[in-house]
Amino acid sequence: MEILLLLAMNGLVWGLIIALIALGLSIIFGLLDIINIAHGDFFMVGTMVAWATVQMTGNFWLAFLAAPLIGLVLGAIIQRVVIQPIRNAAALSIVATFGLSMILQETARLTFGAVPKRLLPPIEQTIRLFGIDYEVYRLFAAALAIAALAGFFLYLHHTKTGTWMRAVRHDPDTAIAMGIPAERVYVLTFAIGFALAAFGGAVAAPITTVDFRGGVDILPVCFMAVIIGGLGNLPGTAAAAVLLAFMEGIIQSFADPTVARIASLVLMSAVLLVRPQGLFKGFAR
Repeated sequence: MEILLLLAMNGLVWGLIIALIALGLSIIFGLLDIINIAHGDFFMVGTMVAWATVQMTGNFWLAFLAAPLIGLVLGAIIQRVVIQPIRNAAALSIVATFGLSMILQETARLTFGAVPKRLLPPIEQTIRLFGIDYEVYRLFAAALAIAALAGFFLYLHHTKTGTWMRAVRHDPDTAIAMGIPAERVYVLTFAIGFALAAFGGAVAAPITTVDFRGGVDILPVCFMAVIIGGLGNLPGTAAAAVLLAFMEGIIQSFADPTVARIASLVLMSAVLLVRPQGLFKGFAR
């Protein structure tokens, strides 16, 4: 029973982190129609930034600022250099972002090495919770993820640039006719998507390994969350990410992790067959 509870709680915490990353993937796809194969590597960049920050400063807390800031800058540059030239040719986005993924992975391998690294959590205490000793940092990571998700939705609905993003997403022609700078919105959207994934990487760095291939396993879960939650449905994507990770955590208490991933794929297939618009279609966007 304790193992079941531990895995379920770990799955819930991991699901909140995945929700951050999947949310970035969803806004990039929803606004730019870009199938971003490199999105998992944006998460990897966040873990690498966290590791480098600790090595250079000895202060892990700075990584929570450095990772999203670097993600914003890199995202803006990548949108201008890689995405903008192919924005009206969505099919090319798979090829372009796959190449970008290879570039990011090889750059990380050459810069930080091929050996996976581990980061100690900045909070090493445990707390008695529901009858088990649970790591305080995982609870802190969950709280950070929730705060970041809430902050993003507040930004989206209560700021001028957030309103621009929603307007361009729903009706780009009318938005442009009303004077909204769509090109600036495209850059901002991709940059925020990168920043969310990088921040998720920094938060997850003490929980997972820091590896130049660290985004490879993250990407399929993010795509499944976007599909199950409903394409372009941002709250649905976040909810689906938590659901998937929690479900996999429960299944791993009595089965192999491969079985848990197969269960997620089966759920995604069932949603595509029965409710192709997404499991959470109708949630407020």
